[in-house]
Amino acid sequence: MPDSKLGCVIELFEALLLGVVQGITEFLPVSSSGHLLLGQYFLGMDQERFGLSFDAAIHTGTVLAVVWYFRGDLLAMAGAVLRSLPRLDFSDTEARLAYLVLVGTVPAALIGFYFEDFFATEVRSPWVVVFNLVFVGGLFLVAEAVGGKTSWRASKLSFFGAFVVGLAQASALVPGVSRSGATITCGLFLGLKREEAARFSFLMSVPVTAAAAGLGLAEAAGEGMSSHEAAMFLAGSASSAVVGYLAIRFLLRFLASHTLRVFAYYRFALAAVVAVVLLSSGT
Repeated sequence: MPDSKLGCVIELFEALLLGVVQGITEFLPVSSSGHLLLGQYFLGMDQERFGLSFDAAIHTGTVLAVVWYFRGDLLAMAGAVLRSLPRLDFSDTEARLAYLVLVGTVPAALIGFYFEDFFATEVRSPWVVVFNLVFVGGLFLVAEAVGGKTSWRASKLSFFGAFVVGLAQASALVPGVSRSGATITCGLFLGLKREEAARFSFLMSVPVTAAAAGLGLAEAAGEGMSSHEAAMFLAGSASSAVVGYLAIRFLLRFLASHTLRVFAYYRFALAAVVAVVLLSSGT
């Protein structure tokens, strides 16, 4: 708990700021975890106070954003699944899409569960972010050059294809990769058109992100939370939800007529700036 009212206000402002960063970068293919880590590192924020439990809080905001934006799709998918029971019916487009989302959720759920400590400690480094900003940015350019030629809808994916996209989602546990960037790129390689790859990416984010956020918040609540800490969590969640909703709407419209190249160039530029700062500071 901060020692002064000014300290409380400053931390609430930082929570709002990190929520805005999360809301923008969770859905734009630029890496939310990478930006949050860099923001905390360069602004000197308390890593304990703004660590993984706070990440879970602001992820709750972005889950709310994607659920609200795709509420019609999610309700249609849920209804189709219920109608398909007790026999699974893959001929229904909405039911098939729901099952594809569930298959795509499996890799990240398993890898996140068994390797949580590794990703929480061993790879949270600014230099890891720099490397992945460049590497995944390069994949964007390759995917735009050779992928997306058949322009399939997401419901046309095979279940193996959905699992592969799920592996791409799991790779975003490493800061700097970008969950949306990895899954959209993988979707392009598998023949999806950009906006369909983005839509599938967002829908697939709901189960695993909601589960991770819920577990993180339950763990934080179990350890006890002051009223100030609860206010920080709520501030971060609210700002990430509002900004996240706007980011989803922007990206889907943008990808309907533009490529991922601008995001690749942004990643290269950010990596160069961060590398220069790290080298100049002797880090």
